[in-house]
Amino acid sequence: MLLELKSMVSAAPEPDSRRPNLSWLILVFMGSGCAALIYEVVWLQLLQLVIGLTTVSLGVLLGIYMGGMCLGSLWLARLVSARQNPLRVYALLELGIAVSGVGVLFLVPWMSDLYTRFGGSGVSGITLRALIAGVCLLPPTILMGATLPAIARHVEATPSGVSWLGFFYGGNIIGAVIGCLVAGFYLLRVHDMATATYAAAGLNVAVAVAAWALGRKATGSGAKSAAADAPDVVSNRVIYLTLALSGLSALGAEVVWTRLISLLFGGTVYTFSIILAVFLAGLGIGSSAGSLLARTLTQPRRALGICQFLLMIAVAWSALVITRSLPYWPVNSGIALSPWYTFQLDIARALWAMLPAACLWGASFPLALAAVTNAGADPGRVVGRLYAANTLGAIIGALGFSLVLVPWVGSQRAQQVLVVLCGVAAMLALSTPIIGGREDQSLPRRSLRWVVLALAVALAWTIPAVPWGLIAYGRHMASYGNRLAPGVVKETEVPKGGVPDIFPIYVGEGLNGSVAVTQWTTGVRNFHSAGKVQASSDSRDMRLQRMLGHLSALTINRPESVLVVACGAGVTAGSFVVHPEVKRIVICDIEPLVPRYVAPMFARENHHVIDDPRTQVVSDDGRHYIRTTAEKFDIITSDPIDPWVKGCAALNTREYYEMCKQHLRPGGVMSLWIPLYESDEATVKSSIATFFKVFPDGMLFSNDDMGEGYDAVLIGQVGPMRIDLDQWQTRLDAPDHAKVKVSLADAGFPTVQSLLATYAGRATDLEGWMVGAQINTDRNLRLQYLAGMSYNSFLGAEILNRIHRHRQFPDNLFTGSEARRKSLRYAIMGPEKNP
Repeated sequence: MLLELKSMVSAAPEPDSRRPNLSWLILVFMGSGCAALIYEVVWLQLLQLVIGLTTVSLGVLLGIYMGGMCLGSLWLARLVSARQNPLRVYALLELGIAVSGVGVLFLVPWMSDLYTRFGGSGVSGITLRALIAGVCLLPPTILMGATLPAIARHVEATPSGVSWLGFFYGGNIIGAVIGCLVAGFYLLRVHDMATATYAAAGLNVAVAVAAWALGRKATGSGAKSAAADAPDVVSNRVIYLTLALSGLSALGAEVVWTRLISLLFGGTVYTFSIILAVFLAGLGIGSSAGSLLARTLTQPRRALGICQFLLMIAVAWSALVITRSLPYWPVNSGIALSPWYTFQLDIARALWAMLPAACLWGASFPLALAAVTNAGADPGRVVGRLYAANTLGAIIGALGFSLVLVPWVGSQRAQQVLVVLCGVAAMLALSTPIIGGREDQSLPRRSLRWVVLALAVALAWTIPAVPWGLIAYGRHMASYGNRLAPGVVKETEVPKGGVPDIFPIYVGEGLNGSVAVTQWTTGVRNFHSAGKVQASSDSRDMRLQRMLGHLSALTINRPESVLVVACGAGVTAGSFVVHPEVKRIVICDIEPLVPRYVAPMFARENHHVIDDPRTQVVSDDGRHYIRTTAEKFDIITSDPIDPWVKGCAALNTREYYEMCKQHLRPGGVMSLWIPLYESDEATVKSSIATFFKVFPDGMLFSNDDMGEGYDAVLIGQVGPMRIDLDQWQTRLDAPDHAKVKVSLADAGFPTVQSLLATYAGRATDLEGWMVGAQINTDRNLRLQYLAGMSYNSFLGAEILNRIHRHRQFPDNLFTGSEARRKSLRYAIMGPEKNP
């Protein structure tokens, strides 16, 4: 097949008298692509804070974003004459993008208030999300989609001209790579979304000025009218379909591979930036190579078919590498002296896994463009149609794989579908050449399509299942070695000794993430999400989960309604089951698999909370639920996954805490978990200082591991906080609180004193320690950038020691009998501060 491709190359490319001008335009288009990716990162991050962090919400945003690009690519040729100066048209489009891009920054807060008033769940809620996203994103994305068709009219519809269009496309993608890395590693890490937006707008203005200057002597391409090139569209319909399938498989693969690789690297914002940058780099390299090839090809359609055929192999290669190679590399990211060393390794692994397929997808566009372009045709119209077909396929791929295929059949089957889709695209392009205006239906050609399809099915069959260890332990999978059992077992079959000693009893790939439940031969059961243990029946985790529930419930005299954000193993929510005053427990979790399958596996530890008649389970992200519900609660407790996981910082912003405070009844309490492990001092400072900005009388309780820092609980109340030690003891001694007392004792807190002895400080005590803390807000989401730099740190003990240096016994917080106060003071401050 490679020899056949070589035979299609002619002797030499035709010259282009405008090459210097066109070379400058590649740089211009790089600037445009850089700005576009900065906008994309900012807009998706900004709007998800409004309409939700679920996969459905992200799907709505991506659909609107790419849909606008598709509309723009189609409408440009219809609305703007081919006789207009193409570079001036392009310059005006860039100025329009700058204005509308900055406008989004100011429009979103207003739309946020509107959505808060009318937003909700179900079909009506999704419809409103689409309307909000459409109002914000359609104007700039339509203009973005029109830029490539506009610039296309600056070249002639010749093989040389077509290849330049491929270079423009490749330059735009390379610019997007730069934008992706600059946004993820600098603009948003150091500054905020407003600064990133202004930087992108400045790039748009610079690009517009350069294009206007280059266009002083430019004219239209002299293309034929729309009617003149219509027959060409009909005869080449198969090419549009092939490119649509290519776009579908490309975005489908990006969805699946991002999901799997983020488990392996750790799902930080930097991981997602690296994955996207590598994928885009491959597209850019492939587009440039395809453009060079298109200049000399005599049969570009066949070359496109060969490209899709090679994609079958490349996709199978990537699937094999991601599931059977990379997870077993002997990599211990925890020993890196700097996160930048880890990023280098992540880039190398991402290139190894994704680059071949991405290059072939990138080459598909210029080859398809060469296949459908006829001399004299309107390049803007041809490029617009082809770009629209590719984008439409991408929309279907992104939504279909994220919302349907992966949750329905899993990553293995989804990747098998990808291979078959590439085979279908290859079959279409290779087996239906037009000869003399008719489709070639000769026996060799008809046989070829079945051979290609059979090879695709055979390759798909070889794609292995995703190892459960990757879902459970992520970047630490290789560290566990032969301790991991080969497959899922039933709960009753878990052995009590021998090697391996970690067994999965449930593995699921859901709509918003992949989860697992494992058990050690010691009997400890773990819940895994984001590639790590998030909750367990281990004594350390049981202490923390019970602390979150019981500290909150005991702080209020008669707590009746509770909202638990993030279900996990259900232990925190289950802590409220034993409190007799509680009449309503709402559990809100972003992943439906967790309350449905995971929490019942911890039924003994969580007091069967899922089956309790007082419990209501809501499948939504906590921020979106709180924004759209009118209900108020006595307690809101939040136990999300680690702040270094992309998106989780949205549950730790000042604005989120303000929303929670507004949904608390008078005297209501909010509590949340923060990790001290896998963190550094700047990250912990940011978490605590942000919470205390909203709850200035808040308290910190630490959950130590053998006297060293492990994790902690923050508690704040609407109004001044007071803890009456006598009242707490009276409540626990009452017959109706007997189960509460047992639940606390099971977690290692046999007395009120032992529970409150975990006190680590309050806002007024820690003011000196919090100097210089970066406040996490909706505009900067600073926490996820700080946490993403320190998730391989092991500084919990040092962090807690520095906090304890500022701790004082709060005489105005703990009230009650002098004996109890004196005993608690001794337990908290230790003998050295108790003469």
